[in-house]
Amino acid sequence: MKIGVNFMSAPLQTATIADRMNRLPSSSYFTKLVARISTGGFFEFYELFLAGSIGAALVNQKVITIGGLAYFIGAAFIGMFFGTMILGKASDVVGRKNGYVYSLLTYSFFTICMAFAPNAVWIDIFRMLAGVGVGAQLVIIDTYISEMTPASKRGYYIAFSQFITYWAVPVVAFLAYLLVPTHFLMAGWRWVVLIGALGSIVVWWIRWGLPESPRWYENSGQHDKADELMTRMEQTIERESGPLPAVKPGVIAVERKGKFAEIWAPPYRSRTIMLLIFNLFQTVGFYGFAAWVPTLLVSEGVTLLHSLLYTFIMALANPLGPIIGMLTSDRYQRKHLIAIVAIAIAASGTIFSFMRIPFFIILLGIIITLLNNWFSTLFHSYQAELYPTRIRATGVGFTYSWSRLSSAFTGFLIVWLLKSFGVVGVFAFIAFAMLVVAVVIGGFGPRTSLLSLEEISSE
Repeated sequence: MKIGVNFMSAPLQTATIADRMNRLPSSSYFTKLVARISTGGFFEFYELFLAGSIGAALVNQKVITIGGLAYFIGAAFIGMFFGTMILGKASDVVGRKNGYVYSLLTYSFFTICMAFAPNAVWIDIFRMLAGVGVGAQLVIIDTYISEMTPASKRGYYIAFSQFITYWAVPVVAFLAYLLVPTHFLMAGWRWVVLIGALGSIVVWWIRWGLPESPRWYENSGQHDKADELMTRMEQTIERESGPLPAVKPGVIAVERKGKFAEIWAPPYRSRTIMLLIFNLFQTVGFYGFAAWVPTLLVSEGVTLLHSLLYTFIMALANPLGPIIGMLTSDRYQRKHLIAIVAIAIAASGTIFSFMRIPFFIILLGIIITLLNNWFSTLFHSYQAELYPTRIRATGVGFTYSWSRLSSAFTGFLIVWLLKSFGVVGVFAFIAFAMLVVAVVIGGFGPRTSLLSLEEISSE
């Protein structure tokens, strides 16, 4: 299927940026590029898993109540809801690179403010504002990597990105275990928060030399910049890998300014509805475990120090999940893998809820961590494939933002379930949510693996 180009001033090209990109081989150029952009994701994950690492300590030190913990966790997700929706859409207008930098600076500034917040109210306010910056990071990163890598290895590079970002989880867990019990000038948990804000120091290094997406340039009508950047990429990779394969013209995408209303028009309307339902439920399984496990352990009689230690041991498995994703994401159909892994999370979480022996608590926790992070690499790649360049960040940002809203209110439901039905009730809720995810993606999601972004968006 070929679609005409709308820009009258632009020549009808038989070989697009996508065609030139998709014939490129794997290269250290892509590895370095993904590693650099993923540094911002590291800070997002640090913030996301901060709640699980210091939340139990805040309750233990009576900074907040167990009910207040739901507000603490929810505040970040409310901020992420607006950040994911607003700043994610903004990157379709100002570019991937600028959107990335501005969102990271927003996160860093308000996280510093949160480290010195005087009470629970201000902690929640600054965490919500920091969440606005954090919320856009993964949307922009997923969009950027999808547009900057060849179709045959798109899933691999998204998984590699997650491998880097997930190192934030054992880092924050270790810092919490090390610093939370201490008090040097200020409470140890404040040092854990402040260390995460150091993203502001490295943000300009990240931006230095980070290219804009040539697909974004092309879709914005800036053909000369798109061609210049793409040519530099080809020359760099050719020096490393030798002569490149010939360009084979494929689907020609529609070049025009994207509009929000387009995500509600065929063929994207069904994908938008599917992703809305998916994101409302997937976050229950993913963050329901990661953000609450220390508190759940304390509620079962485990001491705070031991719960932080168990959480740190489980957190060491975080980077291993994306490695599984790197090995499988492009080898099998992503929608099928998402459904299978979601069912496995539901089953493992149910078994975990009955564990009381430390060894089995840690073992099941590691298994759930591996499955959750494998699941994360798959769906981050998948949802970034379902919209064309002109509305990619808009569509992903809008649908993904509902996962943040879901997370904000899930915390209150988990508090109620914990008080009413105990840990078993919490994990029954998580299992139900992941089964919904399996049905929605497995039953209604389009196939995407090994197809170019333009082929997927033209269906």
